Amino acid sequence: MPVDLQQLVAYTDNLLQAERFADYCPNGLQVQGRSQVERIVSGVTACQPLLDAAAELGADLVLVHHGFFWRGEAQPVVGMKRRRLGRLLLHDISLLAYHLPLDAHPELGNNAQLGELLGILDQQPLDAGNPEGVGCIGSLPAPLPAAALVAQLATLTGRAPLHIGDSAAPVQRIAWCTGAAQSYIGAAVAAGADLFLTGEVSEQTVHIAREEGLQFIAAGHHATERYGVQALGAHLAARFGLEHRFVDIDNPA
Repeated sequence: MPVDLQQLVAYTDNLLQAERFADYCPNGLQVQGRSQVERIVSGVTACQPLLDAAAELGADLVLVHHGFFWRGEAQPVVGMKRRRLGRLLLHDISLLAYHLPLDAHPELGNNAQLGELLGILDQQPLDAGNPEGVGCIGSLPAPLPAAALVAQLATLTGRAPLHIGDSAAPVQRIAWCTGAAQSYIGAAVAAGADLFLTGEVSEQTVHIAREEGLQFIAAGHHATERYGVQALGAHLAARFGLEHRFVDIDNPA
């Protein structure tokens, strides 16, 4: 049964509390398509292959974590940007994107979903004093060698994570934030974490981890952010009786 586009957008904006975040991009409806939605295609990033797949699948709406119109990018609608927007407009497909709100949601968010998949219990905000903070901290049921968590992540994501530290060291208190959140490592140290997990690594991150005695894992930006958008798409499909399909466009970063 189709649902009105504006009803779906309003529900999702409220669910994720999109207005709470001062983000690097607009959250919510970024491109307006047809007024009724019956079929959703979700993916991590609104790249051309995802948009092409959505058109082939007859999607009414594309739901992503990384959408368009990022702060600081060039504004002219030319080249790659024109091709991406052109695909959506030609097929009358809406684009619905949530960045930090999707990271932060306590049940459907990227962090919550990854923590659940890894069996991390008692998930709490990593920076409880920051209303826009998106990192998390929690504990494994029992200590395990860092190498075991690395192996678990490799199985889950299908790629070998980068691990800085002692593979045999026991870890239980885990801090994590998906994507490009390596700057949260200081908060992880301050919170007394045994290990900090994120998607990306910077040169200085390695030195901080070594000198602070903190285990560090970079498991991939794309790889760690595949789960929130799937959970949100499934939730919307169940809530409104819609079709939903997740399309994973491989990205080694």
